[in-house]
Amino acid sequence: MFSAPEPYFLRAGDQFLDLGKPVVMGILNLSPDSFFSASRAESMEILVKKAASMLEDGAGILDIGALSSRPGSSEIRVEEEVSLLIPGIRAVKNAFPDALLSADVYRAEVARAALSEGVGIINNIAGIQASDELLETIAANRAACILMHSRGDFSLMHQANEYSNLATDVASELKFAISRAQQAGVSDIIADPGFGFSKNVEQNFRLFRDLKYLHILDCPLLAGISRKSMVYRSLDCGPEEALNGSTALHMAALMQGIHILRVHDVKEAREVVTLFEKLCLPES
Repeated sequence: MFSAPEPYFLRAGDQFLDLGKPVVMGILNLSPDSFFSASRAESMEILVKKAASMLEDGAGILDIGALSSRPGSSEIRVEEEVSLLIPGIRAVKNAFPDALLSADVYRAEVARAALSEGVGIINNIAGIQASDELLETIAANRAACILMHSRGDFSLMHQANEYSNLATDVASELKFAISRAQQAGVSDIIADPGFGFSKNVEQNFRLFRDLKYLHILDCPLLAGISRKSMVYRSLDCGPEEALNGSTALHMAALMQGIHILRVHDVKEAREVVTLFEKLCLPES
């Protein structure tokens, strides 16, 4: 019933990511428009403190973003995103030079700026629509790439879509995105089914139940569930009250072989991973 995820070892710029066991990715938001207010870092001092806390609590990756992708958010200019993001990356990198950083970006110009600061992973929410320039930039920097499933441009990617078979369609479209990335020279790829993007709450849960079918992609899988609408709408609460529900789904995701949990609450997610490892690897 319980089993460890398939092991993967990825290159991420000048660093490496061992996914022989589940890893927790902590979310650091520089955008003042993030859907979960407690995740926002309103100054570099607060950002560094949040990063320190996440690393102490067991985060294996820190994912830094400056462009909110919540439903209804507006796409800011590239220059504005860079002006928010790069000082944050520098501050965290200076404070914690050995930390593995990911940049939550999808535009090539922003990715190029982030990679020049030592980021090892590009977390691309527009996986299928990724530009050739973005993929080539990732490849040139030997960075790892997270390809998330979504449909449409920035203004449309939160709208629910019709699927003939949800899990099959998502797997097929992610496979296409992976193939494009590989053709551009990207060799280290993580797939994200994109909960909350191009899917309604019912579709999110239908896809969640079929996560095991995404292992056909033959790459590590990431789940971004933390405090999202599929949790808080189902529990008739807000994001602020959705920690317990997120924790429950994190365990369910690990039981289906998810390698990376992208979370707001690192300590609680690490506790889930610890208990999961007790179940699936009792000899350790």
